[in-house]
Amino acid sequence: MECNSENKETFCLKICADSTSEDLEPIAQAIHTLLGIPITIRSMNHKGIRMERGNIIDRNYTGPVLEEAIRTNTVIRTVPSEGVYRGKSVVVAPIRTLDGGAIGAIGVVDLVAALDILSMFREYPGIIDEVEESRKRMK
Repeated sequence: MECNSENKETFCLKICADSTSEDLEPIAQAIHTLLGIPITIRSMNHKGIRMERGNIIDRNYTGPVLEEAIRTNTVIRTVPSEGVYRGKSVVVAPIRTLDGGAIGAIGVVDLVAALDILSMFREYPGIIDEVEESRKRMK
């Protein structure tokens, strides 16, 4: 697809290994708005963005898990021992070309991994009954 750069209403997103934080900002904004949780994103050759609470905190951001996801071209779920998100569960996925090569990575704080489901069930024993009642009503 070709974008007409003369039309001020048209905006094209093209991502590559050399994308800058400015190039990646619309993607970070969209995902952060959808999920409402901290987002990090970078390309292979340039540092990127860290967003929290609706604001860009850092436009020159990188982190060890982002770098590892790019280097290994794998999705990583971990609790980092260093960096801004040290001690918090995160999930980071590579951004890949159509051929499968990693050209960047995007990460989020993994809220599901951070929940202690067993303690929730212990503290709220009625939750299972509520779920079962809801299922019956849906049928």
